[in-house]
Amino acid sequence: MALNTLISSSRLYTAIAMLLVIVMIILFHQPLLIWSVLGIAYMIGFYEAFKLYCKTPPTAIFFAFASGIWIWSYYFPPLLGVFLVWILFASYQAYTKKGTIWQLMPFIYPTIPFVFLYLLYLEYSIGAIVWLLFIVALSDTGAFFGGKLLGGTIFTQSGFCPTSPNKTKEGVLVGVLSATFIGAFVGLSVCESFWQSFVFSFTASLTSIFGDLYESYLKRNAEVKDSGSIFPGHGGMLDRLDGYFFGGVILYILLNLEVSL
Repeated sequence: MALNTLISSSRLYTAIAMLLVIVMIILFHQPLLIWSVLGIAYMIGFYEAFKLYCKTPPTAIFFAFASGIWIWSYYFPPLLGVFLVWILFASYQAYTKKGTIWQLMPFIYPTIPFVFLYLLYLEYSIGAIVWLLFIVALSDTGAFFGGKLLGGTIFTQSGFCPTSPNKTKEGVLVGVLSATFIGAFVGLSVCESFWQSFVFSFTASLTSIFGDLYESYLKRNAEVKDSGSIFPGHGGMLDRLDGYFFGGVILYILLNLEVSL
């Protein structure tokens, strides 16, 4: 009982601290600040992802490649840096015949989602980030409380070991509906019409659910409960950002399609 109370208190204090940091970033945002905050999160997330994929910590050379991508992203088109590192790393592996394909995976996930989150801010400012925060947070909390209240069928199943045993179809429905309707209003600061904001909110919300599932899939394959322990009571960086990764990529793509059309 005392341990459960301690864990609950830890989760609460960590959640309050994270909320305060997010509010401060939103209030005082500017490109260098966002780049720096995302860069720190990326380095931590890269470390966690490498351990999930390879079950060993990354060496200095991998951090050098990851750091190179993020430094490049501040001065040049971010995605070009990702492709450049892929070529360099793949060439190194081909020439030396060292390493495994799994060592390349952290340069895909979470690297690409982090780059897209940075692009989302650069091209659509803080309004798009706030919109994404609402979408993912409502999807997550709605799915949790909806599942608790309504119960129901496990959202996805793989043999006898569900990828996310606490996520139900009914809960996901509540989460997506909550995020869609509230997100549609928040998104009016970015979109020109309510209908576009509604559709984009729905799509990003649904996608964020699968971002959460993908992270759960990685953790189950690695046989760990959390991606890390940097946030007491909440797990690692990837545990906190998984829904934002998939949702952010889709939201950026949808907004760019809207502009091109």
